[in-house]
Amino acid sequence: MQPEFAIVVIIAALFIGLSKGGLGGPVPVAMLTPLLSQVLPASQAVGIVLPLLIIADVIALRFYWQKWDWSLVRQMLPAAIIGVLCGGILLLTLANSGQNLLLRRVIGLFTLIVVVYKVGGGFLTKLEYQPRNWHGYLAGWASGFGSALANIGAPPFTAYMMLRKVPPVPFIGTTTLLFAIVNALKLPITLLSSRVLDPHLLLSILWVVPLIPVGVLVGRWGVRRMNPVHFDRLMLVLLFILGVFMLVYDPGH
Repeated sequence: MQPEFAIVVIIAALFIGLSKGGLGGPVPVAMLTPLLSQVLPASQAVGIVLPLLIIADVIALRFYWQKWDWSLVRQMLPAAIIGVLCGGILLLTLANSGQNLLLRRVIGLFTLIVVVYKVGGGFLTKLEYQPRNWHGYLAGWASGFGSALANIGAPPFTAYMMLRKVPPVPFIGTTTLLFAIVNALKLPITLLSSRVLDPHLLLSILWVVPLIPVGVLVGRWGVRRMNPVHFDRLMLVLLFILGVFMLVYDPGH
C-alpha cells in the first residue's frame, strides 16, 4: 500500500466520523469522493466510501434512534429510492464504459454545487417559504441521485429541511435515518460492478474502520469546543480546491 493512499484513507475515515458526530455537517462527507479520486479511479472512489458510510450510519443510528420525523421520511424516501436508481445507473454506465475522466468531471461539478449551496445556504432561513409536497419529492430524488452518483446527497436534503425549519434533533435524526436507508439501497447497485467496488481493495482498507468511531467522538467533542464556523470555512476551501482540480486536471496527461 502506497503511503499517500494510506494517508488519504485515514483522512476519509476520520472525516466520516466527524460528519456523523455533527462537526461540519455534510461537508466532510462531501469531500470523500473527490479526495479519494486523487489516488483511485473516480468510480472506485465512490464505491469504497460506501461500506465505511454504512458502518458510520450504524453508529449514528445508535445516537439518534427514533429521533427522526416519520412524516418527512415517508415524504422523501420513495423519491430518494428513484434517485438512487437513476444515479446508480449513471455511475455504472460511466464506470463500465471506462469513462473515468467524464465521471471525474461530473463529481467535480457536484462538489462545486455543494460549495455554492453552503456559501448561500444562510439565505434559505430568511425566505418566506410555503411548503409543497413536490418540494419534498424533488429534495428526496436529488438526495438519492447525488448520493448514488458521488456520495453528495446531503445539500438538497439539507436545503429542504432548512426551508421547513425542522428543529435540530429531528433534523439530525431524520438525516441519519434517511441516509442510512439510502446508503443501504446503494450497496446492491455498487456490488454489480467490480469497477465500482473492488473486494480486494475493500479488504485492504478495513483496518481504518476503528477510526470511524474515533472521528465520531472527536466530532461530538469538536461541536462543543471548536469554532464550527472556522472549521466549516476550512472544509469549504478544501472542497472548492478539490472540485476545481477534478474539473480541470486530466490524470491521463
